[in-house]
Amino acid sequence: MDVTVIWAAIIALGVLLYVVLDGFDLGIGIVFPLFPDEDERDLMMNTVAPVWDGNETWLVLGGAGLFAVFPVVYSTVLSALYLPLVFMLACLIFRGVSFEIRAKANRTKHLWDLAFIGGSTGAAFFQGIALGAFLQGIPMDGGRFAGDAFGWLTPFSLLSGFGLVATYALLGCCWLVAKTEGDLQRRLRKLVWPLTVMLLGFIALVSLWTPLQDPAIAERWFRSGLFWRLAPVPMLVLACAAWMRWAVHARHHRTPFIAAIGLVLLGYAGLLVSLWPYAIPQGLTLWEAAAPRESQMFTLAGAAFILPIILAYTMLGYWVFRGKVRHGDTHHYH
Repeated sequence: MDVTVIWAAIIALGVLLYVVLDGFDLGIGIVFPLFPDEDERDLMMNTVAPVWDGNETWLVLGGAGLFAVFPVVYSTVLSALYLPLVFMLACLIFRGVSFEIRAKANRTKHLWDLAFIGGSTGAAFFQGIALGAFLQGIPMDGGRFAGDAFGWLTPFSLLSGFGLVATYALLGCCWLVAKTEGDLQRRLRKLVWPLTVMLLGFIALVSLWTPLQDPAIAERWFRSGLFWRLAPVPMLVLACAAWMRWAVHARHHRTPFIAAIGLVLLGYAGLLVSLWPYAIPQGLTLWEAAAPRESQMFTLAGAAFILPIILAYTMLGYWVFRGKVRHGDTHHYH
């Protein structure tokens, strides 16, 4: 049993669940400016009010797992991406505070709207920047970070930042289509396809740029048998986009959200294939960066206990608050 691979899979799953779950509630803040009506904004926020803080559990889990099992990666990534990660956390703080205070504010409600919009968009943007900088590789010397404080600020990382904002906006819009009805749902549905086209554009740009900026990834993609195994992925992306368009025209409620998750899964699969088997691209493999096996086994025992609990209360929360959210129901969420 390769415990290192098991732990890599657990962390990868945690990151994926964070991107999907916290992604759609960050996406609500991103599309917020397009809906200035105060009652509509109240309803939009209340679609995620019961679950938004639980969604961030997966971010904590991923960070804790990285610290426990891949400490070299944790220290290196934190050193290299300190500024974007601090900016991201600051945005999440402003967004979290806006959730709690906005519902009770009167004169300053518009300011908390701005905090919600800025916090959501900023958190998504800096997460994307961190991802792009990580994909480009982190300079190391003797197992330590050897770059400068602004090495993360590159055209590719900025592209990744805007791409993740588009991803979260699509997830948030599709979630709101599933949770609302009437005129608000109709206007949200009109946004889904333009956001899908925007996301497809970012997927194409990142997919072309990634092998160009990293010869090792180009070698993996184009000069090995992996190319033919990956060949169906672009077709699956187009099929998922076609499914999205059909679902929008057919006025389905939940199908657009499922299709959006499908696009995220396909992009994430391509990312994992590009990174494997590195913990830090072209720097350290998973096994070189891993803690001793004894430490991994000890923490795995804890994860085996806590992961089912987190999954259970997450699914319970979504089950309890399933269905449409209406104006008359919103008081139950505060």
